[in-house]
Amino acid sequence: MRVARSIVLSADQQEILESRGRARSAPARSVERARIILLAGAGLQDQQIAAELKITPEKAARWRNRFLDGGFAALDKDAPRPGRTPTITPAKVQEVIRKTTREKPDKATHWSTRNLAAQLGVSHMMVARVWRKHALRPHRLEGYMASNDPDFETKAADIIGLYLHPPQHAAVFCVDEKAAIQALDRKDPVLPLAPGRAERHGFEYYRHGTLSLYAAFNTKTGEVLGKTAARHTSAEFVAFLTDIVANQPRGKEIHVIADNLSAHKSQPVKAFLEAHKKVHLHFTPTYSSWLNQVELWFAKIERDVIARGVFTSLPDLKRKLMRYIRHYNQTPKTVKWKYFDPTRRITSQSAVTGH
Repeated sequence: MRVARSIVLSADQQEILESRGRARSAPARSVERARIILLAGAGLQDQQIAAELKITPEKAARWRNRFLDGGFAALDKDAPRPGRTPTITPAKVQEVIRKTTREKPDKATHWSTRNLAAQLGVSHMMVARVWRKHALRPHRLEGYMASNDPDFETKAADIIGLYLHPPQHAAVFCVDEKAAIQALDRKDPVLPLAPGRAERHGFEYYRHGTLSLYAAFNTKTGEVLGKTAARHTSAEFVAFLTDIVANQPRGKEIHVIADNLSAHKSQPVKAFLEAHKKVHLHFTPTYSSWLNQVELWFAKIERDVIARGVFTSLPDLKRKLMRYIRHYNQTPKTVKWKYFDPTRRITSQSAVTGH
């Protein structure tokens, strides 16, 4: 048996290859190549690798040599295959882009690859390649709400300033309430997740009532102060502001970012602010809840607890919400705020990313 070229793997290479070899979502060829190199690194010859993986010795030798000559880049690259490579002219590419972005099909709201291919006399795979290369997704639809607030820039700049350059020795909280969270209990038992089968919930359910969840997101630490209430009223909002003050050192300056809900601008709220000169309320522009960082946290608790939760009563719903908050506060995470161009008016293209 001819002795093959030996492979000596570093610890990093070994770790990468083992990860590739275990990957379930990776292409089978990528997994197979990683296993070939792992076995070669363990000292096996091509005939032994072939027997282990049920491949030919020639294939084992080919990928051994490619890895030795080109590293991981060579493993990820397939050799050119015989046959004519399909081509599309730049003019045809532009026609695909123009028709996709500027026209609609006669009997549908958006193009499919097959409909557009039939219109242009090309293959649907060619249309798919052009769409993929130019990040065109006609099947996707996103909504947005444009703010009509005449003081949009002033309010937005005030809030972004609190995120990027918070006042020294002050606490900044993003506050809002998630109203009318339903305590839904399934009529039929939940069928658990199993190999080849998703978790299943029965269609019918019981309603045990609703709760509102007040949350204050500390922009410096990522911690959340939470409280449930039967309703979201001005009195409950004032009570929650009182809780925020009680959880901070006496006399500390507190900045609270909130939306334009009428309960946030009532006379009891104004009286509270008069009595607590260290508390400052900042309102987001109309239709601009995306400026409030607590909305990102609400999306997280919605995914983690509420959307698929089963709640046998209102106390059960409250217990699970507050337990989640306590668990989250053990390893809180702040929001990494990024604004692409502060010289321009904030638009729907502005980016907020949470981690």
